[in-house]
Amino acid sequence: MASSARALPRLTRHVASKASPALQLHRTYYSVHHPDPSPLPPVQTAILTSALQLVPRLGFTQDALLAGAKENNYREATLNLFPRGIYDLIHFYLVTQRLSLKDRVQFAENDKLGLTQKVKTLTWARLQANVDNEVISHWQGALGHMSLLENIPASLKELGNLADEIWYLAGDKQVDFGWYTKRAQLSAVYASTEVFMNTDKSQGFKDTEEFLDRRLGDVRTVGGSVGGAMQYAGWWAGNGVGLARAWGMKV
Repeated sequence: MASSARALPRLTRHVASKASPALQLHRTYYSVHHPDPSPLPPVQTAILTSALQLVPRLGFTQDALLAGAKENNYREATLNLFPRGIYDLIHFYLVTQRLSLKDRVQFAENDKLGLTQKVKTLTWARLQANVDNEVISHWQGALGHMSLLENIPASLKELGNLADEIWYLAGDKQVDFGWYTKRAQLSAVYASTEVFMNTDKSQGFKDTEEFLDRRLGDVRTVGGSVGGAMQYAGWWAGNGVGLARAWGMKV
């Protein structure tokens, strides 16, 4: 895992838009059954990519979006392309960091790591990316925007996509109803660990890493399979709101 600051990846593939610049969330580039989605229009991609480079200094703010537009020689009116405002910038960051996990962490074919350890390594790498990209000091504010009622569905969906990405990259090949349960559980683990990280003052976020270890240990089905549609439906009904609140969302 990288430990020094690194440039945010430029997103040129795997992200699509409809009438608005909202990002498509599906991880499709592993499957031969789904073509890669079209990229964002060049203008939105250029502005958001430049704005992300300014987040360490300006935060996830309108100022960062405006500076990103000016850096690409676009007028302030161009920001009308982002109907969700600052959240479009936050969402773009979430998606780009999820997509970059496959490059950030790669396992050798003959490595001895078990599935659970791979899940932990990938989860920690994604959390560490907030530090490496120097956005950790602004992340509480980002969570505030994610907690707005109109942004909660997209935020939770992206969280689920991240859990799916981690399990896939860890080598999970099982296709049964446990697929849903494991991803729901990992979503909860990630959300609570990210919130903990925002208040962690320990050197190198050591306390956060230990917290992640404990949370993964609590999930006894990590790496296993828990079948039953009713069991999963009951889990989500009982924990969906709690999961949103764990990620700092005001629901």
